[in-house]
Amino acid sequence: MPIDPDFQKKLKPTGEHQGHKVWGETSPPKKLSVHGTNVAVDHDVCNGDEICVSVCPVSVFQMVDTPGHPTSPKKSDPVNESACIQCLACEIQCPTKAIKITPP
Repeated sequence: MPIDPDFQKKLKPTGEHQGHKVWGETSPPKKLSVHGTNVAVDHDVCNGDEICVSVCPVSVFQMVDTPGHPTSPKKSDPVNESACIQCLACEIQCPTKAIKITPP
C-alpha cells in the first residue's frame, strides 16, 4: 500500500528524527510511520532498495538502519529535506510508492 497522500491531514507529528518530523505513532521495530513533511517517506512501505538515493540530484536521502522491520532492515530517510528541488524523480521512481513530495 503506497504512502497516504493525505498523511498531513490524518496524522499528527509525534516527534523528530535527524531534523525532520515523524508523522503518526511509532512502535519500533514493527511500526515506523512517515518521516519528513515536504519530502515524506513512509518507512512502513519503503523497501530499502535505494532507488531514491540514486535518482535524487541534490542528495536529499540517506539510508538508515531499521533492524527488525518486516519490510526491510534499512529505510530511505529525508535527512536533507530542505535541499529538495521538487523534481519528483524519487516519487516517480519509487517502486513501492513510499514517497510523497509536497510543495512547501
